This record gives sequence, C-alpha cells and structure tokens, in this order.
Amino acid sequence: MQLHPITGVFGAEITGIDLKTGITEAVAEGLRDALDRHLVIVLRDQHLDADQQRALAAVFGVPAVNPYAHGDPDHPEMTRIVKEADERTGVFGGGWHTDLSFLDHPPRGSVLCGIDIPPYGGDTMYSSQQAAWDSLPGPLQELLEHRRVAHVGKPYGIKWAPPVEEQAMKGSTKRGDPEADRERWHPAVLTHPVTGRKGLYVNPTYALRIEGMSEEMSRPILEQIFAHCALPEHGLRLRWTPGMVAVWDNYATQHYAINDYHGFRREMRRVAFQTEGLEAWGGR
Repeated sequence: MQLHPITGVFGAEITGIDLKTGITEAVAEGLRDALDRHLVIVLRDQHLDADQQRALAAVFGVPAVNPYAHGDPDHPEMTRIVKEADERTGVFGGGWHTDLSFLDHPPRGSVLCGIDIPPYGGDTMYSSQQAAWDSLPGPLQELLEHRRVAHVGKPYGIKWAPPVEEQAMKGSTKRGDPEADRERWHPAVLTHPVTGRKGLYVNPTYALRIEGMSEEMSRPILEQIFAHCALPEHGLRLRWTPGMVAVWDNYATQHYAINDYHGFRREMRRVAFQTEGLEAWGGR
C-alpha cells in the first residue's frame, strides 16, 4: 500500500491494493490509519459491487442506513445518487455540508463509488475542518471552543424546505419531515480521538444558531465561519473516474457535489458508517 498526498493539507490517494480480492486485517489497519491522518482517501479503478462496498465500509465502522435516502431491500444502507442527463434540478449533496449533521447521531463517514461518470464535470470538493480551525482567528476560536451549535435538516423538513422544482432525486428521498426541523445540539469544535487535532463542526446546510444566541444574532458569525471554511487553502477538488472509491471522515470535513455536468448522466453509490459517535470526539 502506497499513499500519495493530494494537497499539502489533507487527502491521499492510495495505490498498490485491490479491494475486490478481499481486505486483510493488515490492509484494514492501514486504511483506518490513512483515514485518521488524511481525512479523505481515494482508490482508483476498484469497480466494487454493492457487497464489496459494504465490506469496505465495515472496515471503518458499522454500515448505516440513511433515514432520508435509503437503498433497496437487499442493500438498505446503499444510497444511489443519480442525476439523469435531461434533469435540470439541483444535485444531491450540492452546497457545503457534513452528512446528516442534524441527526442525534450523525454518521462518522462515507464510502462513495463512482459508477457512471460524466466525461467532465461532476467533481466533489472537500474542506478540512481541522485546517479551518487551525487558521481561524483567535476571537472566533474563543467564542466557539466550549459552545454548541444547533443543527436542523433544512432540505428534509418543512420550515426551510427548498422549492420542489429545485429538489434533487425527487421520489428517492424523504421530504417534508417535521422531525427534521427539530434542533439538535452538537459541539462547535471536535477533537479527533486518534490524532488529537481539533476541527470545526459547523456547516452552512444544517447549522442554524450558536448556543446562547438567536438565529439572527448567530447568522453573521456563522456566515463568517462558513466563508473561512470554504477558503481554497483548506480544500481539495476530486475529479472522478469510473470505478473510483472515496472515503471521507464526516466529523472532520465538509464536502460539496458540483452541479456542472448538464447533458450527462452521473451515478454514484454511497454507504455511510457509524463508529462510537460524537462522544468520543468531545461531544456531549
């Protein structure tokens, strides 16, 4: 197994292994270590089927069903992310976010496989929330370090639901759920249990307000933090190829699916995984 850094901040491409032949404990340990230290890992030309993808997710945690985009009965934890060539809607995962941070127990990470890839476009951008924390101005660090932030599932609820014509994957996702509008409180700052690095845990899709502040008071502060997280110095842009696999740490990164491939079909397959939860990262 060889690791090749993608940027000077985070992300690594792994070569020298074939996941289809089975994953030994030594390989599994290497993959977990790579994810802990690089936050996003990429393996090209793997062409995994659903069972092999689930086995890869099980290396990192327990495969988890997405309550708002579950798969078929044989693979309920598999979310098929499809945009057809003639669709002109938004794209699933468009906008900076961490997956399902509005749940009581958000998934620790995800494994995404490229099935049908446009000839160009359809990249995924990632942002290291550890790098964003490291460069965050001191007064904002002091404000956030011992506070929580309320998260709500805006795209899936009622109060903040986007217009129907803008919704991606209509019919394949659960919408209009009043439970998604309920505030869930998570720490604004998490500490990685292996590396000890601190990172932000806020994102513009789901974060609503800072503990002790109203939504109106929180908004300008959060907007400043969101803009800081999205700086190029904190990010990487991943260009997909058929059969490629990406695994990311959902507690230490944000990501953004770019909707720039109109006229081409794109199909991805994703499975999330759970570990011990936010409590191991200093959550409460």
